[in-house]
Amino acid sequence: MAGQPRVVLLKPLVTSPLIEVGEFTYYDDPDDATAFESRNVLYHYGPEKLIIGKFCALATGVRFLMNGANHRMDGPSTFPFPTMGGAWSAHLDLLTDLPNRGDTVVGNDVWIGNGATIMPGVRIGHGAIVAAGSVVTRDVPDYGIVGGNPARLLRTRYDDNDIARLLALAWWDWPTTHLTEHVRTIMSGTVADLEAAAPTGK
Repeated sequence: MAGQPRVVLLKPLVTSPLIEVGEFTYYDDPDDATAFESRNVLYHYGPEKLIIGKFCALATGVRFLMNGANHRMDGPSTFPFPTMGGAWSAHLDLLTDLPNRGDTVVGNDVWIGNGATIMPGVRIGHGAIVAAGSVVTRDVPDYGIVGGNPARLLRTRYDDNDIARLLALAWWDWPTTHLTEHVRTIMSGTVADLEAAAPTGK
């Protein structure tokens, strides 16, 4: 970003086929924002995916813990002996049936605050906000605001009726030229204003 070397668009930087990032989603980090894939997506040994939508704002230190972080908890020890190699590698089967919550999915227009941690398999809805320092262990509803450790729903940004209207509008899918015309409405208008600004047929 011009004049802001600590802010990068993530989509052009992602190399893993297990990570998908939508247009205009950015990450802010004063150390090395370009290292997001290796520094902020942890224990990503597959096959689950990390899917992040369009127009998301990820603050410094946002981390996604993937399913590879799991350890067995059904025996006396949680230590992953087979990963150490040698004779212990003969017991690799002990690691093949670990709990797997599936893909981690972040919707469109999501703001994740500084130092937040997203646990494996969580789904964060469109328009949600995750407070700084939160540990998100369960799904976040569309337009929900969550915070804490573990994160809990503090409130929703709109009532159920307006959330349904916003989801139907899906402004993040509008053509870029149309978005540019209506930036003020998207950022500061009402739901009715947004409906009035929608492209024909939306």
